[in-house]
Amino acid sequence: MRIIGIDPGMAIVGYSIIDAQVIDGEEHYSVVESGSIQTDKSLDKACRLLEISQDLDYLLDMYKPDIASVEELFFFKNAKTIVPVCEARGVILLTLRKLGIPINEYTPLVIKQTITGYGRANKNDVQEMIKLIVKNDQIPKLDDSSDAMAIAICHVRNSFANALNSMSV
Repeated sequence: MRIIGIDPGMAIVGYSIIDAQVIDGEEHYSVVESGSIQTDKSLDKACRLLEISQDLDYLLDMYKPDIASVEELFFFKNAKTIVPVCEARGVILLTLRKLGIPINEYTPLVIKQTITGYGRANKNDVQEMIKLIVKNDQIPKLDDSSDAMAIAICHVRNSFANALNSMSV
């Protein structure tokens, strides 16, 4: 299964594309690509949103993920950033839906709980666990990209857990 994890933002959209499979009950990951879409702050909002959509469209066409996992917003302390992030998130969801890519959404709390076992883990804890999970020290330096990797892995782990639960019922 190929998953694109997306950490939405207006200035920076983090993304990570991973291939994941479960063999004999064990998760195996391969990082295909990880990076960010960065918009020019001097452009108007509509141009920045169009850039996010076009760049994401390019990535989706190039890497052809089977599924997308997107961070869900549930609370923001800074009222100035919530609207632009929501607008960027809307463009991301629309772009994914137009291409028929299934979308799964997870809150930061669920992502941290799934990756580290603790919903209030800090970014460093999450990054250290990602290194162990993907068995790779080449975790993206940009927080938005490593967050996107955690979002993708969160989906795999939740899908695997749901599959096991349905088998035992």
